[in-house]
Amino acid sequence: MLSQTVSRELLGEGLLCPVAEAGHRWVLAAMQGHGQALLTMLWRMLGNDQDVCDVYQNTFLHLAHAQEGRRPRNVRAYVFRTAANIAISLMRSRAAERRTVAAATSTQEPVRCAEHELDQEYLMQSLRFHMSQLPDNLRQVVILRDLADLPYGQISRIMGISAASARVYRCKAIQLLAVWMGQEA
Repeated sequence: MLSQTVSRELLGEGLLCPVAEAGHRWVLAAMQGHGQALLTMLWRMLGNDQDVCDVYQNTFLHLAHAQEGRRPRNVRAYVFRTAANIAISLMRSRAAERRTVAAATSTQEPVRCAEHELDQEYLMQSLRFHMSQLPDNLRQVVILRDLADLPYGQISRIMGISAASARVYRCKAIQLLAVWMGQEA
């Protein structure tokens, strides 16, 4: 989950209300009133502190500039719908990036034949291919843990996630790789 410092900053706890223009104090009130629930929703959707921060900020920028600066009739609904739409757009663009990178960097799936059953080179090619098909966060954890031999604590600091999340990501990655490799056999 988001660190407390980031969460406090995003919720506007450190902001001085007198600094805000009188016409936009309702935006700060919305941030404080709906911020924690919005952060929880965004974290569940995106799973990445940086993406959550970006979507959170964009959501309240949209709110401040919605309808020429006027307050929407239902602020909570506007905030959550806007955040969900921005998060979905972000996920779609990231998926498109992954597809483009995978298409540019991955080689063709290795051809399987009986003589390759125990061939170590074939297994390595197959594993590399399937690793390139993993989602970025899962692939990064596998690379850092299994190839770089880093402890989960260090992986968590590098990726900006908890050590427990790193363990879960690695477990999911290994399960996916096992299923994919098993389908070849």
